Amino acid sequence: MTHTPSGAHRAPHSWIRQRSGTEPVTARSPLKLRMLLSSVFAPIFAAGAALLWLWTVNSGPHSVPTEGSLRVLAVACTVLAVLALVDLLVVTVRRRTGREPGRERPER
Repeated sequence: MTHTPSGAHRAPHSWIRQRSGTEPVTARSPLKLRMLLSSVFAPIFAAGAALLWLWTVNSGPHSVPTEGSLRVLAVACTVLAVLALVDLLVVTVRRRTGREPGRERPER
């Protein structure tokens, strides 16, 4: 049991289920929007990363932008593509299992 400043006792981890602001009681995660954004931007970032890596390989010693800046942009696009793919995987699993963040797991 943890001690709260008001003197009331509550179970450990009970703060997870408490609302902390003015969000609605029926607030839900926008899984459809996340799926749409991830499925649109994952290929865009992947294509951008591939084109930037290709540009980096074909750039000369005195090219503008420099090889270093192209490499940084290519790494950034690669990281964003991976994050979009991971988010797409998480959203797909949550939609398949019917789970929403912040909701109790269904009884089996």
